[in-house]
Amino acid sequence: MDSPTFEQLLDRAASWYGIDAGFWDIFGTRHTTSVAAKQSILRALGVAADSAHGLQESLAALERGEWERLLPPAVVVVEGSEMELPLHVPAEDCDDVAHFVVTSETGERHEFAQALVELPVTGTVVLDGRTWLRRTATLPLRLALGYHEVTASSVGRAATTRFIVTPERAYMNPHLAGGGRAAGIAVSLYGVRSAANWGCGDFRDLGAVIDWVSEDLDASFVALNPLHAIHNRRPFNTSPYLPNCIFYQNFLYLDVEGMEDFSNCRRARALRTSAEVTREIEELRASPFVEYERVSALKLRFLKLSFVQFLREWRRDTQRTREFDAFRHREGSLLEGFATYCALDEYLHRRNPDLWLWTEWPAPYQDPNSPQTAEFRQKHWRSILFYQYLQWQIDKQLAAAQQRARDRKLSIGLYHDLALATDRFGSDLWAHRPFYVSGCRVGSPPDDFSPKGQDWAFPPPNALRHREDGYRLFAESIRKNCRHGGALRIDHVMRLFRLFWIPDGSEASEGAYVRERNEDLVRILALESVRNQVVVVGEDLGTVEPSIRETLARIGILSYRLFYFEKNERGEFRSYSEYPTQSLVSSTTHDLPTLAGFWKATDIDARLAAGIVDRATAQAQLEQRQREKQKMLDVLFRLELVRPELPRAATDYAELTGELHNAIVGFLAMTPSQLLAINHEDLTKELHQQNLPGSTWQYPNWGRKMRFTMEELRGDAETRGYTTMFRNWIGRSGRRNQA
Repeated sequence: MDSPTFEQLLDRAASWYGIDAGFWDIFGTRHTTSVAAKQSILRALGVAADSAHGLQESLAALERGEWERLLPPAVVVVEGSEMELPLHVPAEDCDDVAHFVVTSETGERHEFAQALVELPVTGTVVLDGRTWLRRTATLPLRLALGYHEVTASSVGRAATTRFIVTPERAYMNPHLAGGGRAAGIAVSLYGVRSAANWGCGDFRDLGAVIDWVSEDLDASFVALNPLHAIHNRRPFNTSPYLPNCIFYQNFLYLDVEGMEDFSNCRRARALRTSAEVTREIEELRASPFVEYERVSALKLRFLKLSFVQFLREWRRDTQRTREFDAFRHREGSLLEGFATYCALDEYLHRRNPDLWLWTEWPAPYQDPNSPQTAEFRQKHWRSILFYQYLQWQIDKQLAAAQQRARDRKLSIGLYHDLALATDRFGSDLWAHRPFYVSGCRVGSPPDDFSPKGQDWAFPPPNALRHREDGYRLFAESIRKNCRHGGALRIDHVMRLFRLFWIPDGSEASEGAYVRERNEDLVRILALESVRNQVVVVGEDLGTVEPSIRETLARIGILSYRLFYFEKNERGEFRSYSEYPTQSLVSSTTHDLPTLAGFWKATDIDARLAAGIVDRATAQAQLEQRQREKQKMLDVLFRLELVRPELPRAATDYAELTGELHNAIVGFLAMTPSQLLAINHEDLTKELHQQNLPGSTWQYPNWGRKMRFTMEELRGDAETRGYTTMFRNWIGRSGRRNQA
């Protein structure tokens, strides 16, 4: 038998790690993954991919590692199915007995034994002349939904697996079951303007938004941007979609004056009324953009004073101190790692103001497990406790906001957003480095939105490491972002199936798709959805395989549909009746033009001004925009959402008129989609989008504030018109809040 060639070995290794041989883009063109791309990705994964010998050695080690392990590191099963557990045993040991200990999530313990020879064989392999068998045991008990442990032992070998029991489908809010539909407003919380905040929208403002949505709109939810912790440094560290940490939130959202410790702190109250602070807050409120650094510095002054006030109480045994200690215990090492990073970042930057990245810290501090880092924890425990305190306060205020939504009878309440990315210079990479792959970045292949592809500049997850850990970090990322909400948006939900990896030194167009263990991940997402009673929306825009949407639909995860993108094979806008029921429909996203900006081509002007496109490209985009506007008008007239006597040519509508605005919102409201989310920019006809992809300093990304203050939204005649229009469509389309 001929030895396999280098190309065959490379393909075998690529297949093992889920590297696709190629993909179809949205233009119908097939892209074949190059040899260079396969080699680069495999090298990043630790495979010796430069020679046939290296590949053979790596593949042999992988195969031995799988078969010589008694149990896999994690097993995911569906509730109601057989509780099957695969075991790998040498053929010569099959006369032995396997002993099992099952420890349920609640601590219950069950023991049993099974003769190996009685277990069915479901796989076999010969390694180094020795035959290994995969025998499948069936646990003689039914385990409830949750995370359990099974330990097996046989012939001196023992192993433990995380046994995860999941539901068949994700949670569905009872008000949406049986054909129910709901509507809500999407807001960028940082951009909310009010007479009370300190220049950045906060949780007090969120309470006002909830009241507005409940009382003035009769809607069911408030959709929020990701609230993840970020570094609050412009222009590179303000994106909520490239966070410092996906597990914890940004302290900028804290309502400082609503904190009990602020109220009890005489120094903090006196400083708040000083002329210096009053002037600073007035300037920050008046700024058209969020001044992240200034707001951060100001709030930290007061938060540290409030913390000192709390420390006096913490030395005593009170209800609040017990609550704080319980929170720290519940969050465990995950919170301690994040707080340690924050304290180190502050300490080292204070000593050297030019030190911004953990990759430039002194080498011992770059390792979260080094003796020097442990010594820092002991010496600077108050600083670490402070950052734990901030997360406790955030948790309390966010819980109060969701409770307020429930008290106002919003059937869903808060709708949170989980980012795909994490900053490679942030705390997640510092604390959990083995869970990410260095040497590659995540992005997307070329499409009509980005003809050269997109490079998102953050590292891909290490799927093998996540499985080895029993998917604990993945589950935590869902759980912590489900908390205090009724819905969760998963940014780029295709991540659960595959991600587009770009090897370092390559262009985005030279990348390849790498597969995930999607069935495990989707099932765990469904489990956390049911446990936390949150509806899950999967943002499935871009290059999406049909099988991905089929799987999401089967699990009960809502699709994400945008007006701009829903077209038929002839390039015409679909009728509202053609939208899928199991979906959320919206007008736009943070990365796309607002409705008013679409009609005025503000986004094209912004790309030209930022140097992202040249004049010739901008002109071509303007011409294409005019055609798109006409197609939009055509469907609105066809469905009789605008009066027939109005002009039918897009050239007559340089801007979004009141009639067209009403028609588009009505179109979206009339879809059968279970959820409708209107961005606040689209409700009030704002021109500028929150983020201009491909730009950093060239555009004020993630900082633009609302056109109106919360007070104006509830009291101004113009804004009442927008509110009344949306409320009317909510009523006409049967989307009134049903709680």
